[in-house]
Amino acid sequence: MAGNRLEEAVARALGGAVQSSCAVAGGDINNANQMTLADGRVVFVKSNFGAEPTMFAAEARGLAWLAQARALRVPEVLAVGETFLVLEPISAARRRPDFDEKLGRDLAALHRFGAPSFGLDHDNFIGRLPQSNAPAPSWPDFYRTRRLEPQLRLARDAGLCSSAMARGFDRLFTALDERVGPAELPARLHGDLWGGNMIVDETGAGCLIDPAAYGGHREVDLAMMHLFGGFGPRVFAAYEEAWPLHPGHQERVPLYQLYFLMVHVNLFGGSYVAQAQRALLAIA
Repeated sequence: MAGNRLEEAVARALGGAVQSSCAVAGGDINNANQMTLADGRVVFVKSNFGAEPTMFAAEARGLAWLAQARALRVPEVLAVGETFLVLEPISAARRRPDFDEKLGRDLAALHRFGAPSFGLDHDNFIGRLPQSNAPAPSWPDFYRTRRLEPQLRLARDAGLCSSAMARGFDRLFTALDERVGPAELPARLHGDLWGGNMIVDETGAGCLIDPAAYGGHREVDLAMMHLFGGFGPRVFAAYEEAWPLHPGHQERVPLYQLYFLMVHVNLFGGSYVAQAQRALLAIA
């Protein structure tokens, strides 16, 4: 029944009947299908009938916002509804010989394109968790009030915040202004850049998917890239060659991984509590 509802909704949005649909590999939160329309068009469809009504619209806006930089490819949005998002299909190919170098340079270009403020003109989601992007006057203020504090509240409400974690956050918030690194203008961030959110397109180059986009500190994307692996050392070297990072960026990796670890605490439970606590100790 859900499949019929989805096909009918996609057909209305695209103005053509769905001839066939098959499930494809997707994420942990949404369903994924490849659909072929009667006129021969092939599309990729993400769907979730239990999604927040604004989730897919926010993702579509994030993709469009990243595309403005003309730095790294993102899929074209073909249609969006409260329960689905229709994208152009990306046909995977073998990585081009200079894949890592190009990815590093292109990511630097995306970040350097910049953003009007720390934040964004709309809120969005990271996974299924809401993410506030209300602009803040400074990066330390934004990172504390829009990123770390909301995740800490969720963990406390769910009984996942240990006393050690609470003490670690107290210490961090006292010193956060000094820990975030030299001031920079807002970078244009993907916002959830782990290896699963970067695919290889038909040209053998990188393509970004599933953003949690906003204007922030560029070291956030780089820290997430280190957290779960999937990116070779040449990517980071090429990035640094294109746009050198400030001294001490290696020491700030745990600080900028902390947000993602807390998101995982709140999405997947207490198995990530120890990792978040270790990050807090490393920051201190």
